[in-house]
Amino acid sequence: MLDLVVPLECGGCGAPSTRWCDACRGALAVRPGEPLLVTPRLDPGVPVFSLGRYSGVRREVILAVKERGRGDLIGPLGCALGAGLRHLLEWGIVRAPVTVVPAPTRRTAARRRGGDPVTRAARAAGTPDIGVVRALRLRAFTRDSVGLSAGQRQANLAGRVRLAARVAGDVVLVDDVVTTGATAGESIRVLQTAGARVVAVLVVAHA
Repeated sequence: MLDLVVPLECGGCGAPSTRWCDACRGALAVRPGEPLLVTPRLDPGVPVFSLGRYSGVRREVILAVKERGRGDLIGPLGCALGAGLRHLLEWGIVRAPVTVVPAPTRRTAARRRGGDPVTRAARAAGTPDIGVVRALRLRAFTRDSVGLSAGQRQANLAGRVRLAARVAGDVVLVDDVVTTGATAGESIRVLQTAGARVVAVLVVAHA
């Protein structure tokens, strides 16, 4: 009966009668050689790793969580982030214990989405020796970056990210998508100014 009112469909491909199909689960799976090292237009000063391109299933599930309220898909995103973090640990890119810091988001966007999806996904990663700390906040009235050029995004965020908590040990900044690298760059600057040792950025997708 509930499916007649709110049709049940896969968050990745729209297949009926399932929230997350096997095909999309496979498409989001992190393979042995992933995450990949990518180069944003604005260099944040540390290596940036991505689980894949912002397209297909990966794009659809991110949009479903952020724009369509599909909180049930936080789990698959968290599993993907957890696998990526474990690979970074295995490769020696980061060392345990690791602190994961979600990239900051606008408060209005977080409220509209029922909470910050990046923070929720990071907490759902379920990886030992990794703690999640919401150490960064965006100051009020920061503009939405959609439609802005790389330079405009950088100017928009300059001085707009503030430290909310101090972190220790190796720090990995996580986000859903890296586009220009402006958010990562300003976030890392703030963390490093406070004495944090930021060793990498990990994102679900790169545009």
